[in-house]
Amino acid sequence: MTKRLLVTGSSGLIGSEVATHFHDQGWAVHGIDNNQRAVFFGPAGDTRWNQERMLSALPRFSHHEIDIRDREGVLRLIADLLPDAIVHTAAQPSHDRAAAIPFDDFDTNAVGTLNLLEAARRSVKESPFVHMSTNKVYGDAPNELALVELATRFDYADPAWRDGIPESFRIDQSKHSLFGASKVAADVMVQEYGRYFAMPTCCLRGGCLTGPAHCGVELHGFLSYLVKCNLEGRHYNVYGYKGKQVRDNIHAHDVARFIEAFIAAPRSGEVYNLGGGRANSCSILEAFDRVEQLSGRKMAWSYVEANREGDHICYISDLAKIQAHYPHWRLDKSLDDIFTEIVRGWSER
Repeated sequence: MTKRLLVTGSSGLIGSEVATHFHDQGWAVHGIDNNQRAVFFGPAGDTRWNQERMLSALPRFSHHEIDIRDREGVLRLIADLLPDAIVHTAAQPSHDRAAAIPFDDFDTNAVGTLNLLEAARRSVKESPFVHMSTNKVYGDAPNELALVELATRFDYADPAWRDGIPESFRIDQSKHSLFGASKVAADVMVQEYGRYFAMPTCCLRGGCLTGPAHCGVELHGFLSYLVKCNLEGRHYNVYGYKGKQVRDNIHAHDVARFIEAFIAAPRSGEVYNLGGGRANSCSILEAFDRVEQLSGRKMAWSYVEANREGDHICYISDLAKIQAHYPHWRLDKSLDDIFTEIVRGWSER
């Protein structure tokens, strides 16, 4: 019998990558998406093109126009489908936007996640449940680490932190943004359903998740939006930290591959930092240089002194735990691959 996967946020970057990956493995994939990204970010965030692409390219993909805040709709769908695994990628993803829409942010990120967890507990308790969390659950506490300023980036001063932030790093007593706080609520609830109800759940605290299918906008999708600005000759604003703030970048393909590994050998109530690690890290200034080399166009940008609230100065995901638990998983896509594919993706789109 064909296995069934339910993916929320299926028209988005990670959701569509997961849907395609599992479809290629022979699964029947059911996607939940109601294009809220366009509501949150306007026409630039519209993902209908991706929904239509999947419906035409993936014969075992079915689309469900459901808002995860619709509790009865979510309960009913999961009871009807009885999926063999659930991957939850739907979210309000911007910490800047959350401040303007706090109810929508919390209801989507926290309450929507609870709706899915309870629906899973009632109908498919044994099915693995993977939640796309965020490194923003650590708030700005990583900024308390001593840093050194180099020519094009900040870096950790203490060699003990060279491999980045581990899962044991604290998540409270810091500024998260309202987005980070709503994602903390979801993250802890996913852990609790795993531990309290012995369900196979995990939280993936993503670094900078990216790829050619990303509909990057100024308030979310740093690398995709940066490349888009370069290719279209748009002006790009750098907010604080001299443009030397560092992110570790992971391709959506590698995220989907790890989710496959977890579903094949699930654990209960686990937490993993999932990013590109040091090898795939870059600052904004370094990203400018990389995209300019690929496109042949200079970056048009200006500097805004004030940094974003709760923003990380230097964030690199420590991948030691995830690789210890799943030693056969490794990053396939290098930073060069990521930049090349995003440039190609925007150029073709």
